Amino acid sequence: MAIGMMLAIFGGMLVCVQNTFNANVKKRVGAWATTTLVLCLGFLASLLIGLFREGSALFQTTDMETWYWFSGILGVGVVMSVTQGVERLGPSYAISIVMVSQILFALLWDTLGWFGLTAVPFTWKTVVGIVLIVGGVLVFQLSGKTRVTSAKVSKAG
Repeated sequence: MAIGMMLAIFGGMLVCVQNTFNANVKKRVGAWATTTLVLCLGFLASLLIGLFREGSALFQTTDMETWYWFSGILGVGVVMSVTQGVERLGPSYAISIVMVSQILFALLWDTLGWFGLTAVPFTWKTVVGIVLIVGGVLVFQLSGKTRVTSAKVSKAG
């Protein structure tokens, strides 16, 4: 369990760094070029590492639902949406919203047992946990932030 938690933390860190980098790339080459670059480089890296670690077993996909093959297409939506969200909102605000959205949808799919998941009962503890997470994100995002809509610069003279 500890290794799983460390991997999840590491994955969260990588997602944040990747999306920050993606937003900076997008400023220079545009959203579609960024998405293409990110997904092509990711494909190449994962293919090479997969071949090195698993060899030809990398391509053995027996007993897999056909619709699982389309998860890579969802990556286009992920990269496009999050990259543009980070650019428009900043990394902490955008990733906070992504995190809450992921938790809420994961809860929905776990509870309903969709996408081949085993249904997990929805309990009052789940509600308390979700309220605490969403509340924590709101406190984090709304505390101490001030918006400057216009600034007047006066010259001493």
